[in-house]
Amino acid sequence: MSDAGLKLVTTGIRIPRMDSLMDRWIQTCRTELLDWTLTWNQSNLLHALHEYESIYNEHRPHRALEQATPCHALPTSITQRARLTHLEVRRRDRLGGTLHEYQRAA
Repeated sequence: MSDAGLKLVTTGIRIPRMDSLMDRWIQTCRTELLDWTLTWNQSNLLHALHEYESIYNEHRPHRALEQATPCHALPTSITQRARLTHLEVRRRDRLGGTLHEYQRAA
C-alpha cells in the first residue's frame, strides 16, 4: 500500500465515538430492516438495502431535522380544522410489507 502512496489508518475496537454516525446508521438498519427480513443471497440483500436507503433518505422522518427527511423539506402543516377532519393518509408497503411509507393523499 505504501507503493501507491496510501496510508493505513486503524481505528480502535469497540470505541463508539470513533465512527458514531455510521454505527448509528448500521444499528437503525439492523433494527428496522435486517432483524425482520430473511435474505436468500447477496443480490436479495443488496436489493433490500437499496430499498431501505431510499426510505431512510427520502421518506423516513429524522428528529435531528425536525421530522423532515434528508432529501426533502418539511411539508407545511395543516392548521385548518376542516381539512383535518377529512385528512386521508395512504400507506405504501415496501419489501413485501416489511417497510411502510405513509403520506397524505392529495
